[in-house]
Amino acid sequence: MHIGHIGHGRFRASALTAAALLLAGTVFGCTKDGSAGGGPGERAGTAAGGGSGSTAPSAAPSAPASPPSDPGRAPVTTAALPAALTGQKLGWSACKAPVKADGMYAEKPGARWQCATLKAPLDYTEPDGETLGIALIRSVAKDSRKRIGSLLFNFGGPGGSGVAALPGGDDIVKKLGGAYDLVSFDPRGVAESSAVVCRDDKAIAASHRVDSTPDGPAEQRAFMAASAGFGADCARRSGKVLPHVGTANTARDMDLMRQVLGDTKLHYLGFSYGTELGGVYAHLFPEKVGRLAMDGVVDPTADLARGTRNQAVGFQRALENYYKSRGIGAAEGTARTVQLLKRLDARPIPAGDRRTLTEHMARTGIIQSLYSEQYWPYLTDALKAAGKGDGSELLALADMYTGRDEKGRYSTQDHAQRAISCADSASRPTAAEVTSRHLADFTAVSPVFGPYLAWDVAGWCADWPVDGAWEKPPVSAKGAAPILVVGTTGDPATPVEGAKKMADGLGTGVGVLVTSEGENHGSYGFSKCATRLVDDYLLKGTVPRSGTVCSA
Repeated sequence: MHIGHIGHGRFRASALTAAALLLAGTVFGCTKDGSAGGGPGERAGTAAGGGSGSTAPSAAPSAPASPPSDPGRAPVTTAALPAALTGQKLGWSACKAPVKADGMYAEKPGARWQCATLKAPLDYTEPDGETLGIALIRSVAKDSRKRIGSLLFNFGGPGGSGVAALPGGDDIVKKLGGAYDLVSFDPRGVAESSAVVCRDDKAIAASHRVDSTPDGPAEQRAFMAASAGFGADCARRSGKVLPHVGTANTARDMDLMRQVLGDTKLHYLGFSYGTELGGVYAHLFPEKVGRLAMDGVVDPTADLARGTRNQAVGFQRALENYYKSRGIGAAEGTARTVQLLKRLDARPIPAGDRRTLTEHMARTGIIQSLYSEQYWPYLTDALKAAGKGDGSELLALADMYTGRDEKGRYSTQDHAQRAISCADSASRPTAAEVTSRHLADFTAVSPVFGPYLAWDVAGWCADWPVDGAWEKPPVSAKGAAPILVVGTTGDPATPVEGAKKMADGLGTGVGVLVTSEGENHGSYGFSKCATRLVDDYLLKGTVPRSGTVCSA
């Protein structure tokens, strides 16, 4: 992971509980040789589309639609895909245990889960050229008589493994599994889909010791050098795939999946970063949008700096709500946290196993625990322990965020997160811009998270070896079917304000806004009302009134 970026993902707290809690309140992830080969290899098994009631995949070539609007921001239009790709047969077979890069579960999925590999163009401007493998997982619809088609999931990140995540949320999405083949995937650059890998465990651990809130010129130079070094490491180890891992290409992969799975329209449920992916898909393929729902919504009007500032607002709001729940005023709670971080900046404290808790890792642990109010009790215990000189509990929370296991091995999810983010974002702010434009503003918004996130604006894509595609993701989708957009009032990672902007950006008659009251990253599985609305939309096609508010 880079020194500070907050991931957009429903993955960031999963290590606290069993895998089955993934969609009911866990979040883990605002992201192996990195080659662009065929991935894990196609497995022998049943024919493509599998499952009773599935239709044969169309062999007709398909190309992304011309951008409906805003051509200056839209991804390039690519050539039609050959029938060898759109008509390919998937070899569904028993799944293996997820690889470590998945950053989540080591368990092998149960018998009803099947895995396969989709071949997709490495470069969509050369669709007849080299391919890479996209790892897929599915469970076949339980009721073939009511089967609607396939329902594709993305759980966020970017950089999260759908192959690892989907079985963990089985209990939550089982209602959807009655009428849909539940399908997820490792996006290109992630886990079993030509994972981006930049550094080994030792180098990752060293990066966490770099001061993420540099106080003077020397620390600033060290921070920027460490940031630029990460990009150089990614280019050295995963350079072949880096130019091709962006969100627009993943959206194109999703449309190829749609065709190969035999679906006329794409049905989709995206969380967090997965909402941005869904919006870009709708922009590229508005006529192919079926029942598409978003939860924990990214603000598509925000560039890198504004989006990061939004997270400063969101996490500060969550921290204040946490303190209020304990009967402590927002100002007092913020001041306590700032003082703790200042003390740790000056002198880290012991954290067990010959490790210490630094300012950076303490803040990371706090961020981890704010993704859901279910984890606020862990934060209370960890802050009390840190106040007594024991940093072990906050460090354990930070380890969950960074994907560190008990043997000191790290997930590479955050390598993929940064690679995808920087392939998307054309913004390359400098350290001078941070000090002159962002630092004071971010600090005023959030004394706890603002300085950290302001510096991350400069460090995130510093000297990145690949140019970014856009300043802001294109999501206008004129002519698309209604798209359900669900925002949560206390969401820290994707503040609720972004949901309205997404609904507006999708276009009149397309974006349908639902607001859910709660203190979690996303609403599905947390709010009975929001979960019911999403289920009714996906299963029955029932579109709620835009502006609906869920209070339970």
